[in-house]
Amino acid sequence: MPDYIYLLENRLSTDQQNALRHLRQAAREAGMLLFLAGDAVRDLTSGHAVRDIELVLQGNALKLRKALEKLGAKIWGEDAESRTLYLCFPGTVRVDLVSAHQREYPKPGKTVFHPASIQDDLRRRDFTANAMAISLNEGSFGLLMDPLNGAADIEGRNLRLVSNYGFLDQPALLIRASRYRARLGWDLDPRTQTRYDNAREEGVIEHLSPIERSRELEQIGHEDDGLKVLRALEADGWMQVLFPAWTSAKVDEDKLRALHERAVELLMQGVHPDMSAAQMQLLTAKLAPKDLSALKKLMLRPGFVEEWNSLDSIANSFAKLLLAKSNQTPSVSYKLFKTHDPEAVLWLGFTTKDAAVKQRYELFLKTWPEARQRIPYALMQEMRITPELTGYKDLIEKIFLELIDGRMTTPEETRAFLEPHSPPAPPPPVTIKRSRARRGAEPKVKERSFEDEEEETEDIEEDLDDIGGDDEEVEIGLPKDELDHEEEEADEGEEEEAAKTRPAKRGKERDFRCMIHSLARLTPTKHYAKNYVLRSTGE
Repeated sequence: MPDYIYLLENRLSTDQQNALRHLRQAAREAGMLLFLAGDAVRDLTSGHAVRDIELVLQGNALKLRKALEKLGAKIWGEDAESRTLYLCFPGTVRVDLVSAHQREYPKPGKTVFHPASIQDDLRRRDFTANAMAISLNEGSFGLLMDPLNGAADIEGRNLRLVSNYGFLDQPALLIRASRYRARLGWDLDPRTQTRYDNAREEGVIEHLSPIERSRELEQIGHEDDGLKVLRALEADGWMQVLFPAWTSAKVDEDKLRALHERAVELLMQGVHPDMSAAQMQLLTAKLAPKDLSALKKLMLRPGFVEEWNSLDSIANSFAKLLLAKSNQTPSVSYKLFKTHDPEAVLWLGFTTKDAAVKQRYELFLKTWPEARQRIPYALMQEMRITPELTGYKDLIEKIFLELIDGRMTTPEETRAFLEPHSPPAPPPPVTIKRSRARRGAEPKVKERSFEDEEEETEDIEEDLDDIGGDDEEVEIGLPKDELDHEEEEADEGEEEEAAKTRPAKRGKERDFRCMIHSLARLTPTKHYAKNYVLRSTGE
């Protein structure tokens, strides 16, 4: 199961996320629940680009009109019957804010709306892949609701009707099925295909409602590849129902291909235009003026028609800004390309014949981007300026602007520019030296200091003192035969022999003490050493 919080935060554009933030704020202040539904959830789940955003509100969406206008939304249209607002947020983010509802069909093409919960709203949808919703509310943000197992159909790349009578109740689903197959490359599941064929043979498309006709006509311009969808609808015979005068023969294919190429070039430089209006202009390029005017009147959103009609004017306004003397510095011109209305940037770049404007586009699209290869990443690493630092991306952009302006041409200038952004060097690491044992040396069980040996010697001497009684009468426990022999030699008056014997006796006493000390170290306790001495002396 995908992590929908991650998808909401990473798959939507910055402008789309800003639009959702404003809508969540307005719904929260009004005490209403808000859900992302329809095409957007399907595209998030399947990995397709999210172009259209449908939000379902448990409440009356028309009541949020003023609040949304204060938050920067433009009202492109509304439908009082279904209580739906058609909005456009900055960045040309199209949003359909729909009140949750159920539908009744007294007869084909006739719809009656009733307020409902989000669960009931999902069960009245067209295909199961579109009958999914993601909560945008506090406490349940990112929670997926999929009552009809649409995720399984997305995985199988199938279009399956929610209702067995879907094509009969909503004839527009016949057209929508053809459009989805052309866009997504998915197939109708066998039962849905059978119902599709039966509904087509019965001619239920004759009951297509005006609002659904308008929706499907406008949606052709919002597709990524409008010409592909137009041809698919034409092949299935649906354009004869929607607008017979509009066929693939009315399309300027060469210019449409060039428009897509220009849009890709802008995308590579971080400019994200919505091609809908520009694409619609070329999809209808060869329509007669009368037919074109009639087609525009049939569009679902009047605001979209206004954007379509204003393409040339917004392009001319951008050209004036681009050629102004105050904007001739490369960095200023670059910022202008990045921050201006992307639809104006696209249409001017596609239609302009002015040599100076073309030169500016050449610089923006091909020449200036080469400066990014000269960003001194190695020197920045040396100066401890790494991506982990706060503001690293902004610094990269500043360096880029300096480079296209012709500055930072020498290592000294580059270092001087980077010096204020270089963090202080970290303190030197603390190293602990450890002596290395000689190869082949026996490991020591325990290190003993000279003081420890002296203390043990003193303790053993005290024990020996206790064994011998008073201090004046302590005698070393030597063998008795040797003592008697020495006394006899002393009585005979052999002073020289006595003098020689005394040092030897002292040496034996020292040897005996050393033996006792050694035994004390080897035995577990001093008590054993003391007992050994007692046994040795016969006491």
